[in-house]
Amino acid sequence: MTIENADVGYALGYTAEEHSRLVRQAALLAPCTERLFRAAGIGPGDRILDLGSGSGDVSLLLGQLVGPAGAVVGVERSASSIARAEARVAAAGLRNVSFSESDAAGINVSGTFDAVVGRFILMYLPEPARTLRHLAALLRPHGVVAFLEPSWAAVRGLSAHLPLYSACATAIVETFRARGVNPEMGTAMHGAFVDAGLPAPVMNIEILLGADVEFTRALCDILQSLAPEGQGLSLRVLGDLSTLGNRLQDELQASREVIAWLAGHVGAWCRMPTT
Repeated sequence: MTIENADVGYALGYTAEEHSRLVRQAALLAPCTERLFRAAGIGPGDRILDLGSGSGDVSLLLGQLVGPAGAVVGVERSASSIARAEARVAAAGLRNVSFSESDAAGINVSGTFDAVVGRFILMYLPEPARTLRHLAALLRPHGVVAFLEPSWAAVRGLSAHLPLYSACATAIVETFRARGVNPEMGTAMHGAFVDAGLPAPVMNIEILLGADVEFTRALCDILQSLAPEGQGLSLRVLGDLSTLGNRLQDELQASREVIAWLAGHVGAWCRMPTT
């Protein structure tokens, strides 16, 4: 299937460090991702398309969820990411997960699906509604569309009084926008679903809160991935990135409060009509 909607590229790059960051991120996101899929009715025996499957975290989760009678096809543009994903699937002993090397502009899969899903992928597409419309054509009657996307606006106000945290969040959001990435795709999904001709989605938001090193590390990790020259706006306003984690922790501990773990995580899903 060809979609006339080229994405803007993955703003965080494909380095080994970024792959490791995504694995750590996936461990924290797994519970809310599974809750979204279960709420959407995804379960044993389903055949699922995972758009933007990366290193395979969502596909691995789905492989467990649909069981041996089901199947998962991950679609990913990066050959190195697919190689990592295939190794992880083999290590997990899953035989119901496979991958296709293509992107949102040229999905190359056969057959129909019970659900099309994705996590943090629509945010990179300049016309997500068009992609959703074409993905829906791959669904069987009564099939499901389910995506998890970020909303930074939902969490930034919680810690707006913390100067360094606020500077980090602003740098991430502005760099994303400079790269053509939508940091508010989470709340924008309602419009994207409707514009695609899909039923209005059921939506919810989850915000992980905490004050330990994992929360400040998440900010530092994503900034490190954005830092290379050509990846967006200058991050020099944040100072030495190698000491940023300690400085963030000092600010957070002094406040005796919590921050959000990156953005709010917005889930949206709908089920297609039977006819």
